[in-house]
Amino acid sequence: MKWIDIKAGFWDFWNEFKRVRFGLSGIILLFIFIFVVLINSYIVPFPEASSRWRDITYWEDNPVSAPPVWINWFSSAKRAPSLIIEEHTFSEEKMGKIKLTKAVFEYEYPYDLPPLDVIFHGYAKGSPVIMLSIERPDGHIIELVRRPISKSDGKKVRVSIGKDSRIESYNFGAKYEKPESNRIEREMVKPTSVLFSEAKEGILVYPSPLKGTYKLIAEIILPGENDEVVDIYFTFSGGVSGWLGTDSSKRDIWSGIVAGVKWALLIGLLTAFTAVSIGVIYGVMSAYLGGWKDSLMQRIFELFIGVPLLPVLIVMSAIFKPNIWIMILMMSCFFWVGPVKTVRSMGLQIKEETYIEAAHAFGASSSRIIFKHMIPLLIPYSFASMALYVPSAIVYEASISLLGLGDSTIVTWGQILRDALTGGAVINGLWWWVIPPGLFIALMGMTFAFIGFAMDKILHPKLRTR
Repeated sequence: MKWIDIKAGFWDFWNEFKRVRFGLSGIILLFIFIFVVLINSYIVPFPEASSRWRDITYWEDNPVSAPPVWINWFSSAKRAPSLIIEEHTFSEEKMGKIKLTKAVFEYEYPYDLPPLDVIFHGYAKGSPVIMLSIERPDGHIIELVRRPISKSDGKKVRVSIGKDSRIESYNFGAKYEKPESNRIEREMVKPTSVLFSEAKEGILVYPSPLKGTYKLIAEIILPGENDEVVDIYFTFSGGVSGWLGTDSSKRDIWSGIVAGVKWALLIGLLTAFTAVSIGVIYGVMSAYLGGWKDSLMQRIFELFIGVPLLPVLIVMSAIFKPNIWIMILMMSCFFWVGPVKTVRSMGLQIKEETYIEAAHAFGASSSRIIFKHMIPLLIPYSFASMALYVPSAIVYEASISLLGLGDSTIVTWGQILRDALTGGAVINGLWWWVIPPGLFIALMGMTFAFIGFAMDKILHPKLRTR
């Protein structure tokens, strides 16, 4: 077959395919998924989510079980979102051999509910002393944290105001409470609720938001000549976070969903390709060989098709704890039976064609006739079958993962649903942890179902009347 014939055949097929509207919808969705995989690192706030999904230190600055940021559009009480502030003004002063640096960060606060935590980050060398304070819009300056850093050649510094300034926040709020009405314990105070509230009675119990521009001041004492603190910034752990919120382990669900796209495509396409390739070759060989060989191959086929796949996968996964590649291989070992009957019936027809008899008369081997003359005619049907097998493979993997038997080293939508199940997402009303992965599983399945049905309709003209 020449290249010009392949090109002409493709354009003929495309002219037929684009007339099927749901087929075009499937192609568009498929290209969107592929595009998401290609730009993965540019559209998620945590680009290492795929490799560090189980690393709790990677997510420690996020809030726990926070809803998506867009719920503020529908809520009367606006929650402060999670964000990172890096821009600051910098000044330096020398006092003999000691240096004092000062960095001022501005934070605009127009919300009704404060952030859950404010975290200082930096990279320190030597033995500096870090002092953090906040200047409120009403002019009050509150000293929050004084943290000496043990001497080192270089290490990351993380200071949580929500944990380390509880006493300072309580003392500031207690000045505005009457002694007889101030019954709240120090351990019950949320520092950020006090820091971002109006300085009046009730600040500890019923705080009212103080909106405006806050200044976070980081003063650093550098006693040694080579001491320094660089790469400083503040992280705000908000009441809402990301496009799809966070789970109970502080992981960004949007990053996990996007990371799962490539695994869904890999699982579906690789399983479908392997299974359909085996099934087509098996069916054609059974049809061509005929006789007792055909009967034996059909008995083997009936044995495999009678085995329930899901229980077998559950048992094998529970015993061997396979990785994703073994799971794909296991699914392929049972999916191959799907196209066999149809391929065999088509192969019996092709076998009787004149050019097959001519090839046999010229001394062509059985393998040459099967792979050179018969299987190429079944390639269009193979592609249609592959498209229809992709959703099944994705759903089977999600089912195994949901039972806790999947590959926990990767991020799949089934794994996210498993974590939601064990984390009590349904009981606690964390709908943003459950609906997105389920919706994406359905959307991916719908994508390939549309493509498969469209190809089936083109390749089997009788279906056009349905």
